[in-house]
Amino acid sequence: MKKFALVLALFVSVVAFAQQSLWTSAPSFSPQVNSDNSVTFRLMAPNATSVGVTGDFLPPKMVDTPYGRFAVPDTAALTKDEKGEWTFRSSVLAPELYYYSFIIDGVKVSDPSNVYQVRDVSTVMSIFIIGGGRADFYKVNSVPHGTLSRVWYDSPSLGMTRRISVYTPTGYEANTKMRYPVLYLLHGMGGDEEAWVALGRTVQILDNLIAQGKAVPMIVVMPNGNAIQEAAPGESSLGLVVPAYQMPKTMEGTFETSFPDIIKFVESRYRVIPDKRHRAIAGLSMGGFHSLHISRLNPDTFDYVGLFSAAIWQSEESTAKSPIYDNFEPTLKAQFAKHPRLYWIGIGKDDFLYKTNKDFRDILDRNGFKYTYYESAGGHIWRNWRIYLTEFVPLLFR
Repeated sequence: MKKFALVLALFVSVVAFAQQSLWTSAPSFSPQVNSDNSVTFRLMAPNATSVGVTGDFLPPKMVDTPYGRFAVPDTAALTKDEKGEWTFRSSVLAPELYYYSFIIDGVKVSDPSNVYQVRDVSTVMSIFIIGGGRADFYKVNSVPHGTLSRVWYDSPSLGMTRRISVYTPTGYEANTKMRYPVLYLLHGMGGDEEAWVALGRTVQILDNLIAQGKAVPMIVVMPNGNAIQEAAPGESSLGLVVPAYQMPKTMEGTFETSFPDIIKFVESRYRVIPDKRHRAIAGLSMGGFHSLHISRLNPDTFDYVGLFSAAIWQSEESTAKSPIYDNFEPTLKAQFAKHPRLYWIGIGKDDFLYKTNKDFRDILDRNGFKYTYYESAGGHIWRNWRIYLTEFVPLLFR
């Protein structure tokens, strides 16, 4: 009997330890999406003297940063009640995926009542979705689902084993005779192979577009564009390092020259159609820069190119000048002489790279190079890049 009591006590203690989070959960219900699509934010902080909420659901304001002038979300003040709970109710919001954070006595924190969070470089933000319209592509809906894999590949050019995220469409595992086209989708500066998954909602977008017949079933390969990294912060042999925004070997030619290692791996590992007609490359910001130059230098490799708020030229401050950026217009002419099926450019009207993209389009226009142009509201933000992905993907491999 004593032995049974001891075992029972040990069992109870283990269960209690495992479920301690049930007793420490935040008491507030936040965020609450109301019936009119306004959102109520709540935070229990009786000892705080000021609480604000900031996020892209609020009107933007322009600020100067070391990287240029950017539009950033404003901050709204929460009101404290007699119990110490702070609240704020937003205006009616349009359908979209939104990010937000609380600011408690000057310290920015995620919402302790909301377990749904994403990391953008070194910033962690809480999220919520207002459904409807295009935002329904960002949701997990009752449709057949593809598979997301994190896969390691050998990169002889970089002398390391590296990680990529790979989306395979529904049916890939079951239909072993079918081959698929491939979209190589590249992230921006400070991102990694997780960015398009977490922030870009690529898996949800592809599942929903394919299920609705708006996109051809395809494989999407999301590499790490930082040539010095094995994988995303915390996912490599470096351990739990602090994510960094600017790293060496990002826009000085190394990633472009090593990119064939990725293609070689994908075409040896996955059932793809290994020709120009069935390859696409696209990217945002730095990833657009990489997509521009990789496709320009390999005119027989990609029939579809997407530039999302792309950086176009290497910065004047760069100390590593690679010859691969030389002879820009002649190699661009050689690429368009091969008649790519789609050359797609998207940019926000308030993007700090708007003029750069306008100058690049002037070059294309002057040479009579055919391209598709999509201009949106807003600036250099994930909201635009998700829009561009939903516009670009349905045009591929038709």
